[in-house]
Amino acid sequence: MRVLVVNTGSSSMKLSLVSPDGAVHAATTVERWTGRAHIEPVRQFVEGVGHIDAVGHRVVHGGPRYRAPARVDDELLGYLDSITDLAPLHNPRAVAAIRVVADLLPQTPAVACFDTAFHASLPAEAYTYALPREWNGRWGLRRYGFHGLSHSYATRRAAELAGVPLPGTRMVSCHLGAGASLAAVRDGVCLDTTMGFTPLAGLVMVTRSGDVDPGLLMWLLQHGGVPVGELNEALETRSGLKGLSGTSGDLRDVLAGRAAGDPDCALAFDVFIHRLCREIAAMTAAVGGLDVLVMTGGIGERAAVVRARVATRLAYLGVGVAPDANEAAHADADISADGARVRTVVVTAREDLEVTRQVVDLVALVPHHPRQ
Repeated sequence: MRVLVVNTGSSSMKLSLVSPDGAVHAATTVERWTGRAHIEPVRQFVEGVGHIDAVGHRVVHGGPRYRAPARVDDELLGYLDSITDLAPLHNPRAVAAIRVVADLLPQTPAVACFDTAFHASLPAEAYTYALPREWNGRWGLRRYGFHGLSHSYATRRAAELAGVPLPGTRMVSCHLGAGASLAAVRDGVCLDTTMGFTPLAGLVMVTRSGDVDPGLLMWLLQHGGVPVGELNEALETRSGLKGLSGTSGDLRDVLAGRAAGDPDCALAFDVFIHRLCREIAAMTAAVGGLDVLVMTGGIGERAAVVRARVATRLAYLGVGVAPDANEAAHADADISADGARVRTVVVTAREDLEVTRQVVDLVALVPHHPRQ
């Protein structure tokens, strides 16, 4: 089966034609994708790749209703329209992409694959906020978690690399990129995660703050005179590594500044590592220990210095990496030190392959009724 994977971000769209064996037959990125008015590059790609058996759309937020991949129909699209406020930068563009591709391929089955679905297994004690219960009920306030497609693929691939079965294995999956989150996984099931109601929570990220004392934010609003819009924009785009270091926030720029003796860059890196190690340790509490530590995403895959520093800080948990293997790893690899109790593996992020797997599984189960 050849699956057209449509990964729509906050500004661009990635298109790829993927087979379940991982082969990518064609791929392109449509920059600054704006929706139906920008349909021509999508049409050119679809018409140029040959036969397409099914379409898989990455959708960031499935809300409280969609806890698993689902066939695209009018009911699903209407529901996604109704929860736009949960992911205002991503979901509207994903819905626009679904409609555009459906117009181009009206007879081809389409599946929505949700980043939040992997975390739908969180127990109530992990997803519930200690807020007035009527608020939680009225507005569906809970920890949703994100990067689920990446975490789902990474944990299964990590088990293969480490040579362990998913049943009985305790993992912490670290998706470290521009956005960053952790997932605590036991028996292949997610039991906790660092992101929350929105993708702003948790770890220090490239431009996002991660967790901040809500009382501090209230102080900025009430006493600092910071407008709500400016506060939101600062937390999303001017905080994290960028805000601390004064650089672009790209870890490579932070590391370059640190090497040159810039104290702000040095502090930014130390804060990033401190929070990452603290949260990894917290995730182990959710699964009762640690057998496999997974590193994925742009930073997780390419920043050997981050992996080495994490291993040093978490040596008390049994984490250790082999220096040569760590420095050489830029793709799927087991970089564990000899004798380390915890296996540490690097996994190339393949959200496209996870979408393909989910599409193939669902299309095989549910008959397709093309739109008339």
